Amino acid sequence: MTSFNPAGAGAGAANLNPNKSLEVTPAPEDSVSSLSFSPKANHLVATSWDKQVLCSAWKDDGMTVFSGGCDKQIKMWPLLSGGQPTVLSGHEAPVKELAWVPQMNLLVSGSWDKTLRYWDIRQPQPVHVQQLPERCYALSLCYPLMVVGTADRNVIVFNLQNPQAEFKRIVSPLKLQTRCLAAFPDQQGFLVGSIEGRVGVHHVDDSQQGKNFTFKCHRDGNDIYSVNSLNFHPAHGTFATTGSDGGFNFWDKDSKQRLKVCYDWSKGAEKHNPSTAKTNIFIHSVQESDVKGKPRAGKK
Repeated sequence: MTSFNPAGAGAGAANLNPNKSLEVTPAPEDSVSSLSFSPKANHLVATSWDKQVLCSAWKDDGMTVFSGGCDKQIKMWPLLSGGQPTVLSGHEAPVKELAWVPQMNLLVSGSWDKTLRYWDIRQPQPVHVQQLPERCYALSLCYPLMVVGTADRNVIVFNLQNPQAEFKRIVSPLKLQTRCLAAFPDQQGFLVGSIEGRVGVHHVDDSQQGKNFTFKCHRDGNDIYSVNSLNFHPAHGTFATTGSDGGFNFWDKDSKQRLKVCYDWSKGAEKHNPSTAKTNIFIHSVQESDVKGKPRAGKK
């Protein structure tokens, strides 16, 4: 796990990519598995496969980072004090997802052992273990809504005001494996992304099912790429997708249109050299016009 201070990255990170993004150094030596920004300061944490870490999350006070990975453990890192991590008892299989719930003062973890676990971090053992139908592949929450994607393409919906019971179980609208989820900021539904280069927009309430739809993305002709992450803009309600094609796009689900597309990295694929390729982390400055929702052309 590596921590960065993006504000101080300028002198050592002046290389700009075609999207005019700032490179953060030093980057991990292997593929990045998660990125987490501090809720309180200009700090970024990255985890990567070279240390077999799969996920990370910040505590809401900005003083502690949680990590989970293939060693089945959950670790609490007091980053600002520089002390040694505290280890929770963890899971019976790799830890795939972590999320801090400030409203409950609890940590939620999801694992390939087919369980969710709720943690009072003052105790080494979980306060509750919730069985899942299959391995946890994705998790997202916007209190009180929490959605969990499992290996059998189910999306389990929880109301965290009653966290020990499933609220609803929904079969993913996408035909192939779930890769990522993002709960709506208004808690009315969720986005789901899959390995088939497709995103589903799905509402929880049965009365809003007519608003559900799916769309294709991160495709180039017959080449189809996984959707690796989904993230909502905190103010505008629009969202970003990233894909295994090396691209990111901004979307407006309400007007059902793409707002912005990044540079097409596939144009440089013929010059790709695996022996010299390296992991990069870039910080991209986003203009409001890139992410603010727009009415669809021809509509008022």
